[in-house]
Amino acid sequence: MGPIGMPEMVMIFIIILLLFGAKKLPELARGVGKSMGEFKKARDDFEREITQAETEVKTKSPDIKEPAGKESRES
Repeated sequence: MGPIGMPEMVMIFIIILLLFGAKKLPELARGVGKSMGEFKKARDDFEREITQAETEVKTKSPDIKEPAGKESRES
């Protein structure tokens, strides 16, 4: 099973159009867009917290070595 191609995308759009109607489609798209934005914001916050926690652990415990394969490359 490969990626979705253009014919599949058109068929999905037609089915969505039939199910929700032309008047509801912009509202539905707006809701999906807001949801995607919220998801991206939550993912970025999570990544930022993980990075911050990792930095705090490294600064508080300098005797802890990096795991194998994750050696820092400071010049």
